[in-house]
Amino acid sequence: MAKTTTFTELLNTGRPLVADGAMGTTLFSLGLEGGGCPELLNVEQPDLVEKVHRGFVEAGADIILTNTFGGNRRRLALHRLEDRVAELNIAAVNVARRAADLADRPVAVAGSIGPTGDLFEPLGPLSAEEGIQVFTEQAAALAEGGADVLWIETISSFEELDAACGAARAIGLPFTATLSFDTAGHTMMGISPIALGEWWNRNRDVAGVGANCGIGPGDAVATALGIASVAPDATTITKANCGIPLYKSEGGLTYPIGPEEMVDYVELSLRSGTRIIGACCGSTPDHIEAIREAVDTFTDGPTPTFEEVQLRLDATAASSSPRRERRRR
Repeated sequence: MAKTTTFTELLNTGRPLVADGAMGTTLFSLGLEGGGCPELLNVEQPDLVEKVHRGFVEAGADIILTNTFGGNRRRLALHRLEDRVAELNIAAVNVARRAADLADRPVAVAGSIGPTGDLFEPLGPLSAEEGIQVFTEQAAALAEGGADVLWIETISSFEELDAACGAARAIGLPFTATLSFDTAGHTMMGISPIALGEWWNRNRDVAGVGANCGIGPGDAVATALGIASVAPDATTITKANCGIPLYKSEGGLTYPIGPEEMVDYVELSLRSGTRIIGACCGSTPDHIEAIREAVDTFTDGPTPTFEEVQLRLDATAASSSPRRERRRR
């Protein structure tokens, strides 16, 4: 059984929880160069990382994710930092904890665990055993640093999902898992929301399951609907991108979905069964503040149809109904 932490205590309140916004795109907007290693900032510019965390805490987030999305050995090797996994992950938890402790309410620190960046066998070079070793190393460091929950995110295959969850399970902390779905309503490796819900039915020790990143709010809500159709008891997580990024003429990226559009996103997500809601790429403290306000003033209603989601959130992928999912799975 996973240990009791601030995360489990918040979950046990029964109320919807607000997760934070984008760490990576925010750091790039603050000067991190393209191709740079965000995790290195945990030791070289910890005040900058803490500033990002504090912005989300002050906006009302109940859960903040550590700056460790690419903190596993395989990803850090791209920057020749593979021997600093423990150092960078522990430092990240410490930075996030400082920001969380400034709040006048409980704020959980979630240890972010992103994908390895490699395909698993039989399609790629990484074996299940090697994957578990990679994830265990990072998960152990996050636990040593004092994370409240291990937050597995942006996964696209069951092979990698099982490896990451296997590693997290052995650590003893509560853990969650979110996948990234594309415009066809599937992950890059073909997993549908319904298949994910059915996977959770076989892995009920996973504290939360859902979608992050992807295309935008409509697709994330459609995913929540798909999961709920087969796994209504799951704690569903929705953490959507702010749309597809556009290049600015002066350089850099801009995201089309602003804070004002979070109201419909929150309402439709919560009506679809979402329990933990935040935002991903392109989101700012203003987005999270809008989410916090919408959560606090939410009035429940009937489960939305896919057509309502598509109409109100202009989702390009929200047309996948449970019936269509089953046919395409």
